[in-house]
Amino acid sequence: MDKLIPDPPTTSPYRPSPFFTILPDIGTENLLAHACESLASASVMTSDLATYLDGSQRNTALAIAQIIMLAELAVNQALDNVDPQE
Repeated sequence: MDKLIPDPPTTSPYRPSPFFTILPDIGTENLLAHACESLASASVMTSDLATYLDGSQRNTALAIAQIIMLAELAVNQALDNVDPQE
């Protein structure tokens, strides 16, 4: 009896959706500044949400807020590296 051998999967190059695309000519400093502002907003939203939660859900929200804060610190340091404010 002949065995059916499936065709190998076709591999096409990955093409991200252009729906949310960042233009490649936007400068690193602008990208970092936007990331910093986004992280600051996420931090505030998460902290505000934590006030409405109790127990382990509150702890989880506060842990997420801390992770966001650490990412914000890293982005701020990257901004300082790109454009030192001395």
